[in-house]
Amino acid sequence: MVDVVTIAVNAVLLSALYALVAIGFTMIFGIAEVLNVAHGANITIGGFSAYFVWSVLDLSIWIGAIAALIIPGIFSLIVYKYLIKPIEDDPTMVVILTLAVLLVVEYAFRTFVGDTARAIPSLLPGQTEIAGLTLQNNRVFVFLLSWALIIGLILFINRTWTGQAIEAVGMNRRGAALAGIDQHRITLYTWFIAGMLAGIAGLFFGSFQSVSWEMGLDPLLLSFTIVILGGIGSIKGSVVGAYIIGTLETLTVTLIDARLAGAASLIVLFFVLIAMPQGLYGRAEVE
Repeated sequence: MVDVVTIAVNAVLLSALYALVAIGFTMIFGIAEVLNVAHGANITIGGFSAYFVWSVLDLSIWIGAIAALIIPGIFSLIVYKYLIKPIEDDPTMVVILTLAVLLVVEYAFRTFVGDTARAIPSLLPGQTEIAGLTLQNNRVFVFLLSWALIIGLILFINRTWTGQAIEAVGMNRRGAALAGIDQHRITLYTWFIAGMLAGIAGLFFGSFQSVSWEMGLDPLLLSFTIVILGGIGSIKGSVVGAYIIGTLETLTVTLIDARLAGAASLIVLFFVLIAMPQGLYGRAEVE
């Protein structure tokens, strides 16, 4: 018998993680107008940053969580400033270069850490029983923390000058320049924030399952579909898209076949590109 409640809970929890990755992806897509394939590398770096802090430095996993935020953020910032900035007007080269960065990071971890997946401890151990359903405290806590980060980011965008500047650059780069907004600085902020979100998502994925050298690829591909579905540059669209894709992924893996993971998102991507290329919350470009 299909456990509908369990499927619903898994879909809700997993979708929150997809939203974290997709929001960073769409911010760079919407602000810097580049397809940052290296975003997946931030997930891997975040997961392994927490793992090394905990296993090698023998520190708390909570210190590892801070590392999973800061190190991918700095890495993302360096990638933009020293690799992407000089070629950002050439979208083809940006895709090729960021893909190369992703592959270099993944195979570096594969070389130095190996193929074996590494376990990291839960942020909050134990279990809780709610309405007859037993849930791991870690999964519930990660879900709440993911939403705290999403809400915090939305408040930052809507309530601060820097957030409004990010929004303005995403809507109209020319208008933002006329308003005196330093687009280079805003773009740096955007890449740093996107790196942090992907990095902490890497820790969360690792605490659910494990960390491995190829862990960033699947969330990256799903994020691409989520961003197209939700509308490029729309944080709200990324959250809604993440829950649609996350639910489809959970249903596919649970009810049909785990080997079809990713297939549902590709089908959705196909129909969205044909019927609604601007996505659910895509905005018309302002000249």
